[in-house]
Amino acid sequence: MVSVGLLARFPVRPGKEEEFAALLREAVALVDDEPATTAWFGLRIGPSEFGIFDAFPDEDGRKAHLAGRLAEILMGKGAELFAGPPSMEEVDVIASKLPA
Repeated sequence: MVSVGLLARFPVRPGKEEEFAALLREAVALVDDEPATTAWFGLRIGPSEFGIFDAFPDEDGRKAHLAGRLAEILMGKGAELFAGPPSMEEVDVIASKLPA
């Protein structure tokens, strides 16, 4: 069961789209090591806009994810990859369907 999530959007610099897409594909291994990250999706929203949606059982899981390796990598590459500041929203999950 999940009760909270994060919805992040990343405006990516022109010419850096494939690099960011590759970073998201590689990030799966990082979030696989986070037991409280119940669901994680790397998204392409538009030609130069990407996103991440992830869900957690509780606030502690969300906080652990925000303090994790992926967040560290994204913040470290921000100036190089982002065309503007990313947006991040903490959301409450009111309904979900996850694999058993």
